[in-house]
Amino acid sequence: MNDVSRDILLIKAHCLGKSLAWVYAHAEVEPSEDDARRIAALQQRRGKGEPMEYLLESAGFHDVQLRITHDVLCPRPETELLVDWAITHLATSAKVLELGTGSGAIALAIGKARPDVLITATDVSEAALLCAEENAARLGIKIGFVCANWCRGIGGGFDAILSNPPYVAADDPCLKNAPLAFEPRLALDGGVQGLESLSEIVREAPRCLRARGTLALEHGFDQADKVRAMMCEAGFSGVQTLVDLSGHERVSIGRSMPDANTINERK
Repeated sequence: MNDVSRDILLIKAHCLGKSLAWVYAHAEVEPSEDDARRIAALQQRRGKGEPMEYLLESAGFHDVQLRITHDVLCPRPETELLVDWAITHLATSAKVLELGTGSGAIALAIGKARPDVLITATDVSEAALLCAEENAARLGIKIGFVCANWCRGIGGGFDAILSNPPYVAADDPCLKNAPLAFEPRLALDGGVQGLESLSEIVREAPRCLRARGTLALEHGFDQADKVRAMMCEAGFSGVQTLVDLSGHERVSIGRSMPDANTINERK
């Protein structure tokens, strides 16, 4: 079965309120007139390139099922690399800040696997935060949510800061074409060269991190060199980049330097 046929069946299952398995097993069942109109409308939207996540209002990510609205980015498989790293490396009871949470995908996936971790998730979009809060409540995962623009107004003392910020260049034509054209530009447009949000986070993160705290950032497949350079310039040590399943450099990680008080205490 090709992707188009599967999408049609998924849309039918969604409109009928049935599982995909049920639709397979009852192929002879004709939908009602109302359901048929809904199915046709969604198929038309899909034909224009709108992501299935918006049509189904749902997306699977890592080990969580999320409600998705047009106010949030559709979660990508490559972002699971950041989640896997966090689940494996965060210390017990670590205090974690996720910037730009959108649907809550990263925070909730980590929170489900590591309920011992204390997570605060932020977003500048109130509509996105509402979506994330609803996902957290439905999944029964405790996350603190704050409306904030990256690190602005956020206090310190975090053991780790994680983010999948916008990193598409503002003049990239893909922003005007499907599927990205259907997603919130706020979650995609990273300004000049796609580096504006990444640069601000790297610059401000040390203020919010404890000494030797960790910053982990997802970025574009061709931005690793620049992100590593920014992190080194900001004083992060041990900077490295993780490679995703497609072989692309996708997540860069570094540790903040000890602050002056810590250094003086050791002397």
